[in-house]
Amino acid sequence: MDYRHELDDFVSVLSKESGSDLHLSEGRYPTIRVSGFLVPLVKKAILSREALDGFMDVMLSQDSKRIFKENLEVDFSYMFKNGSRFRGNAYQRMGKFSIALRLIPNRVRSLEELKLPKVLEDFTRRQQGFFLVVGPVGHGKTTTLAALIEIINNERAEHIITVEDPVEYVFEQKKSIIDQREVRTDTRDFAAGLVNMLRQDVDVVMIGEMRGPETMQTAVTAAETGHLVFSTIHTNTAAQTIDRIIDSFPSQQQEQIKLQLSGSLLGIFSQRLIPRVSGGLVPAFELLISNSAVANLIREGRTHEISTVIETGMDQGMIDINRSLAELVRSGEISVENAYQYSLSPKALDRFL
Repeated sequence: MDYRHELDDFVSVLSKESGSDLHLSEGRYPTIRVSGFLVPLVKKAILSREALDGFMDVMLSQDSKRIFKENLEVDFSYMFKNGSRFRGNAYQRMGKFSIALRLIPNRVRSLEELKLPKVLEDFTRRQQGFFLVVGPVGHGKTTTLAALIEIINNERAEHIITVEDPVEYVFEQKKSIIDQREVRTDTRDFAAGLVNMLRQDVDVVMIGEMRGPETMQTAVTAAETGHLVFSTIHTNTAAQTIDRIIDSFPSQQQEQIKLQLSGSLLGIFSQRLIPRVSGGLVPAFELLISNSAVANLIREGRTHEISTVIETGMDQGMIDINRSLAELVRSGEISVENAYQYSLSPKALDRFL
């Protein structure tokens, strides 16, 4: 079988159906994700081990194949002949092989196109500090980060360095110099890439994902020392994000990281992609903007009070996710059932519906 041609055929189907993901698993039909739902391609054959080996031969470099053999999983990126780029992960489950591929659009979309709040632009115009985009896997964090970096690229002459695993959106240099570095290909790991970028005359840092205390410590230190730092974490809320960062450090270091975070944090944006009534997905979001009250709560370990600060901070531009969900219901974008399903505090949502 011509596995490259077969992959191109799968991608054509994915594109035609406006899908976001492609799943290739031994013993299963090829499957795509459309508007959040998995759809098996039952007109195709069930995939064999030979087919999975063939797909890996096409998509994985020799180094990635070695890592997969050693670790039984590996992240990678792949470009198809039509220019479509994918972020991929090959892994083993119960002795069988699987590949999950996430489509990365060729063009970086604007905040307006993504239906995200204009207030996010304010964070791209700061000279230093730490801004996080958080949420579950597959809910558009990387796409939001790309939109923020593109604003800087369009507006200012800055040196932007990204460290990603793998590189996803590929930026076209405009006013800024943009150096994109892929873990294992261009730098050993996130920590090494971050430490060294501080010697590379960098202005803006974009970290694909915060992994471990060493990466977090370096990112916070970079924000403290005059750099504008953007990153993501797989957390659900602003309060949970702050707790995750602090709790990743040994107890004897936690007071120090609280001080550093309280002084460097600009804001935390949490987002969810909700099925739209008319089809497709639409974002709901929470925005914490750091101020003196937030800084005090972080220093004093009272992160459980942050949700209250967000609820009462609308006049400062903060956004409560229940209000965001309620507005989507009122505008007819999402159903009441989905609003409750995606709310982290359904009882609080009652007040807005």
